[in-house]
Amino acid sequence: QVSKLVELPYSSSDEDDASLLGDADLLLAEEDPGMWYPIPDKPSTFSQCVRSLAFLWNLLFLLLGLLALAVGGWGLLAKGSLWGERLAPLGSDPMLLFVLVGLAATTISLAGCLGALRSSRCLLRFFVGAVLTFGGLQVLGGLLLLAARHRLRDALRDALLLCLLQYQDEPDLRFLVDEVQQNLRCCGLSSYRDWETNPYFNCSAPGVQACSVPASCCLDPWQNGSTANTQCAFGVLQLGDVAASSIVHLGGCVAQLSAWLHGQAGGIAAGAAVLVLVEGAGALMALKMLRDITPGGERD
Repeated sequence: QVSKLVELPYSSSDEDDASLLGDADLLLAEEDPGMWYPIPDKPSTFSQCVRSLAFLWNLLFLLLGLLALAVGGWGLLAKGSLWGERLAPLGSDPMLLFVLVGLAATTISLAGCLGALRSSRCLLRFFVGAVLTFGGLQVLGGLLLLAARHRLRDALRDALLLCLLQYQDEPDLRFLVDEVQQNLRCCGLSSYRDWETNPYFNCSAPGVQACSVPASCCLDPWQNGSTANTQCAFGVLQLGDVAASSIVHLGGCVAQLSAWLHGQAGGIAAGAAVLVLVEGAGALMALKMLRDITPGGERD
């Protein structure tokens, strides 16, 4: 009985104190909700503008990446490069470059869009890391090209030789070669006789194009001024240089293309610098959003 008399007042007093404290806490929480659940600061107008601009910036590059991806995929499917019998030359297909660039741009831009939209630290960090990585690779590639500029002519010759050998097999390479030969008024690598290495234009070839060169080598590839004459250079390799000079361009494209690239070096460098600055602007906007995200509003 003594123990009960001692315990009951103690227990009742404890419960009363707890209820009083609970009621007091509830009243304080109702009067000042921020005391228990801190309300994050409202982003400034500048931060909101940066977030919107970053979203639109990434959305633009997302659309460009999807366009490049669609063009590359359509090109590969149209030429059958994705089927079993064409897997070997897939690595040399120019459309593969569109697919890879489009896939990379789409992935990075999508991460930037979602990161800006959801204020996700994880996506924004991935975006910043990817942009800085690609920017560093571009700068490194530019420095390597500058250091090895004297070997650029040999690399260019090897690339043109590959295009010459696969002229009939790859429609994209054929288009590029024709554009270069028509615009620079050249034919072959060093001279028009380089086309003898092509198995379709060699004089020992069984087809009708034997001992010929592409029509893009002709001085006048048009018939009656409006219709393309695809047979204007048939049999040119059987002629001498003097007779062939009245039909096709005798000079090669390596020297002409090297001179053109040398003249456009300033424009190419300016374009590369603008691209790096654009990527840097995107990274800075993402870093600004990362700094504005508070721990309470963070979403990973």
